Amino acid sequence: MSTAAVTNGQSTDGEIARARLDEAATLPGLVTSSESDDTINGHWLKPENLEVESQKDNIPSAYSPPTHQLDRGAVAWLQVAAVFSVSFKTWGTLNTFGVFQTYYKSGALFSETSSNISWIGAVQSVCVILLGLISGPLFDRGYLRVLVALGSFLIVFGFMMLSISSTYWQALLAQGFCVGVGGGLIFMPAMAILPQYFRSKMGLAIGLAMSGSSIGGVLYPIIFYELIAQIGFAWSVRTIAFIAFATLLLPAVALQTPTKKPAGKPRDALDWSAFTDGPFLFFTANAIIGYLGLYVVLFYISYFAGTAGVASNEMSFYIVPILNAGSLFGRTIPNALSDVVGPFNLFGPASIICAILTFCLIPSPTLVGVVAIALLYGFFSGAMIALPAVCFVHLTPDKTKIGTRLGMGISVASLGMLAGGPSAGAILGSDPANLKWTDTWIYGGCTMLASGALMVVLRFWIARGKLFAKV
Repeated sequence: MSTAAVTNGQSTDGEIARARLDEAATLPGLVTSSESDDTINGHWLKPENLEVESQKDNIPSAYSPPTHQLDRGAVAWLQVAAVFSVSFKTWGTLNTFGVFQTYYKSGALFSETSSNISWIGAVQSVCVILLGLISGPLFDRGYLRVLVALGSFLIVFGFMMLSISSTYWQALLAQGFCVGVGGGLIFMPAMAILPQYFRSKMGLAIGLAMSGSSIGGVLYPIIFYELIAQIGFAWSVRTIAFIAFATLLLPAVALQTPTKKPAGKPRDALDWSAFTDGPFLFFTANAIIGYLGLYVVLFYISYFAGTAGVASNEMSFYIVPILNAGSLFGRTIPNALSDVVGPFNLFGPASIICAILTFCLIPSPTLVGVVAIALLYGFFSGAMIALPAVCFVHLTPDKTKIGTRLGMGISVASLGMLAGGPSAGAILGSDPANLKWTDTWIYGGCTMLASGALMVVLRFWIARGKLFAKV
């Protein structure tokens, strides 16, 4: 079947698809259509341990081969450093919210219930993710520089406004919405850049980049707590704003796509093929369930340590950086391992282990026990936070739509982040003498346990029931 015949419009749809596949046959190493027994819905990456007789059937017709060198080069690793700075500022401050939750609950700035306070962190989290529905397609259309500049401004401006806040609603608008929207404009485009520079080392690259959030989660609580007693809340937050300005200079200068976006019809804001993609829909829905429980411990473990008599007020602030120190390794090691065994083989076990660790908080362990749980929870929760980006990239057949699919998938999954903290706060209650910690930990543990079980189901669905497969 010749290309000329196809372009003349005299062939069937099947012949057109075959002609396009034949034209792509010289490109190595990718999985294509549903003709392979080891693909799902025509787009799943083939497990490396499953033999293929012909590399010809390993190319998706929708994918154009990169013209630049993959997995190496100074420019590629500079992108990792730039995305590291983005995650350091966006998710680094989000991972710090447990400290803000404890400080706000003390009544030093305003008086509100735990559930209402947690809405600040929940709104900030969901804005960082939900804005991907806008920033992802805009990135695909070539507006990277505009997104980075506007997002960086809103982050710095939001913290400056937080420094002069004195009421709950002012803090919600400044920290929740302004900082969150700024993070949402730059986070998704930054993550969508890495798959354009990396293929075999993509998991490692994303893991190293996402480790910035863990380092930020270690440093920001310490900076906030140590400064607040010396210079007060206002200047402590302004210091965080100055750090944000400095760390966001690198992304503003260095982030770039490897090739110029082609001119033509603007891409749709949504990839409509995702709505008929079974594994994509299943994974997205399951991520909502997992994130419902994940943020229960992240938001409340510091407050728990102080109110349950496990730790002093000073030590309770340091539980958050301890957890984020474990998360540093959880966002790098599992992601690097995913390049070898596949991300879906790791996500389910990580969720189940997080559930078990949450249940371990029920008997009110000693300080040593809480610290150990925080370290381990940081490691495995780090995997749950960093791996979805790798999973969504693998679930994207057309690599030119990575930004759009990442935005769609993670934005919908963020509904779990939005509801997780406030719902746990409602369960916990507002009476300091009768806080329902057992019910709160059961809620968090059960949702993550359900998510882990469903992820195991998805893993076998993608692998077509094969026990030993890279998925």
